[in-house]
Amino acid sequence: MAKSSPTKKAWRSLTWLGVIIVGLIALNGAGVLTGGGSWTPKLALDLEGGTQIILAPKLESGQTVSSEQLNQAVSIIRQRIDSAGVSESEINTQGGQNIVVSIPGTPDDATLNRIQSSAKLEFRPVLVASAPTEDSVGADGSTDGATDPATDAAADPAAETPAAETPAAETPAVAPTDASDLNNITPDLQAEFDSFQCSDIDTSIVAPADQPLITCESDGSIKYILGPVEVSGENISDATNGQVTTQSGATTGEWAVNIVFDRTGTESFADVTTRLSGLQGAQNQFAIVLDGSVISAPRTLAVITDGKPQITGSFDQDTSKALADQLKFGALPISFAVQSQDTISATLGSTQLQSGLIAGLIGLILVVLYSLIQYRLLGLVTVASLIVAGVITYLLITLLSWREGYRLSLAGVAGLIVAIGITADSFIVYFERVRDELRDGRGLVSSVESGWRRAIRTIIASDTVNFLAAAVLFILAVGNVRGFALTLGLTTLVDLLVVAMFTHPMLQLLARTKFFGDGHKLSGLDPRALGAVYRGRARFQPSVEVASRKSPSSSKEAAKRQTIAERKAAELVGSGSSKSTDGKDS
Repeated sequence: MAKSSPTKKAWRSLTWLGVIIVGLIALNGAGVLTGGGSWTPKLALDLEGGTQIILAPKLESGQTVSSEQLNQAVSIIRQRIDSAGVSESEINTQGGQNIVVSIPGTPDDATLNRIQSSAKLEFRPVLVASAPTEDSVGADGSTDGATDPATDAAADPAAETPAAETPAAETPAVAPTDASDLNNITPDLQAEFDSFQCSDIDTSIVAPADQPLITCESDGSIKYILGPVEVSGENISDATNGQVTTQSGATTGEWAVNIVFDRTGTESFADVTTRLSGLQGAQNQFAIVLDGSVISAPRTLAVITDGKPQITGSFDQDTSKALADQLKFGALPISFAVQSQDTISATLGSTQLQSGLIAGLIGLILVVLYSLIQYRLLGLVTVASLIVAGVITYLLITLLSWREGYRLSLAGVAGLIVAIGITADSFIVYFERVRDELRDGRGLVSSVESGWRRAIRTIIASDTVNFLAAAVLFILAVGNVRGFALTLGLTTLVDLLVVAMFTHPMLQLLARTKFFGDGHKLSGLDPRALGAVYRGRARFQPSVEVASRKSPSSSKEAAKRQTIAERKAAELVGSGSSKSTDGKDS
């Protein structure tokens, strides 16, 4: 099978590049039509302004907050915000006491809830429940809908009396042996539970971890007495949502929340489920408490020793993700209350943005002027390549803005400006390789291909270093620095795409034109200017300078040796002629 000609390959590359650009335009257009996208990227806090939330710690009398607790809380809140797709936010401490969260633009309710639901996450056993729950945990980590505790009690004679109706003595006759022991319920606690209304929950009060708690479901549908804390939310290493699958791998269509505990949490949770699985009624449940309310209270159907329980119930994709995020990012070392929420103006504003754009424009003009002076009309390929790279980069940033919540900051603009030099550098490397091949006597068509093979290795090595630096900076840095790293890494990938699918194909096509193929003075490929002797269309031979550069001796010495060789040849010819005459040879 015959190989495709360079011309066909060039047109194929340009066609695919056009498809990519049209695809990006179509994706952005779809976002605009659906109402979630825009043709302009969103701006970050320093350029647009946003919302500032001040969180104050909820402390018991005499309790203080340490700098370590504040730093840990800042890290967790940042993870919450990042999981919501909000970038370029700022989370800092204030006065060694409060946490200040600044979010660009106007955040939605879901993002605000992630920040404001900042209480400590706890797992407590259920002692009394005034109504049935809807979640349960299975033996293999799977769960199904819970039944009415009263129904369970009817099925088990030993649990004929519901826990809510268990009479409490004035003073416990026996000290509680564990967190599920009903001796935890004192007469005063029972009386308080009987009169308790779910609207009475005060989230500003921090319940002691070693004492029972009266609370309700977050929707107020169920009232509980919960035992002391047995597992802390800090022991959750991960929590995700997904659809329940069968043993054969098929999905059931039911959404679930998958929890992964660390080693300490795995051991504690195994002990809890071992005890709860043998209990009946409401005592078979464990409650997940966040911000003073029960966000889920599944039943325990079996002992779970691998630290990977799964919670199911009346979840959909959104509610299961919300619960997973609460479990994963809810374990703050201390609880916080929202002290204030205000709208703030841009810290830098449009003037700085304009200054950044002007700086980028000046840099672009200088690159264009250099290219035209150094490479004549060949420099127009550089200009066209920069335009293509700019269009693709803009479309990608706009797409990331409405799809992933990315916001362009002044640091991100700086990354784009730096990218102009990186992109131009790739073109210069390629052009110089082509000119080196021409100096060595190759034709223009072969020089374009040979120069590309030499240049692409250098370009890939350079871009790889730039991308790795951007990736490390993005992983280790926070805030605006990550914006700089993102734009730097993104434009590095765009550079490789453009130089391979636009710059190289364009030179393949231009090499077959009369203007460039004949080495016109304005083409940037003038053979005389490059030190090569012209021998016809697209054919060059090395100049004396090139030949002397390759020879181990100087051109003068080479000419001298040539003269001596010619004299010796003349003498031999003369000697042969005399001999022939003297010998009378015909």
